[in-house]
Amino acid sequence: MDKNQLGVQYMQEGNWEEAAKAFNDAIEENPKDPVAYINFGNVLSAVDDDEKAVKFYQKAIEIDEHAGAAYYSIGNVFFTQDRFTEAKKMFETAMKKGLESSDNFFMLGLTLVQLNQGKLALPYLQRSVELNEHDAEARFQYGLCLAQLELIDEAILQLEKCIELDPDHSDAFYNLGVSFAFKETSVKAIEMFNKALEIQPDHLLAGHAKKLIENNL
Repeated sequence: MDKNQLGVQYMQEGNWEEAAKAFNDAIEENPKDPVAYINFGNVLSAVDDDEKAVKFYQKAIEIDEHAGAAYYSIGNVFFTQDRFTEAKKMFETAMKKGLESSDNFFMLGLTLVQLNQGKLALPYLQRSVELNEHDAEARFQYGLCLAQLELIDEAILQLEKCIELDPDHSDAFYNLGVSFAFKETSVKAIEMFNKALEIQPDHLLAGHAKKLIENNL
């Protein structure tokens, strides 16, 4: 097994120290391999050393300006720092460099939502779901975006698929409840709010929404 593969295995096990050693060895063996720098950056990011992580991603880009994964990783750092405009630019650049991954489309969509550009976000969230049909969180965010644009029937479809994939997704049940309430299907809405509260008894929004509907019945 090569050092990069070994490092990835250590990362999957949460063994950051050994992962860092493996990627460091990979860099020493082949200093012109951008993948090793990206992987080392991912370890640093995982242990919250974002500043150093970005330097490794930038080094990868210096070696290969078409290293889409490096732009994607910098975008993730910017997203967690609420630097959404810069994150958007990085995810878009990753896409232009040929990174056609569901994760990149998902993060670009999510970033556009944060920038209040739901209409622009929609096709990226849709593409993310098309590329990875089993990603419950992508389904949820896609459904949420559809609901915010008042495409309620389409939103319900995605939120229902989300709970098929993740039956404990309380926020999906809550938003299904809101969607059914919007369609004035009160019984179904209350059923969804109850389900959200069953999973998460302190779900304040679900509790409040349920009371509102019950008081108006």
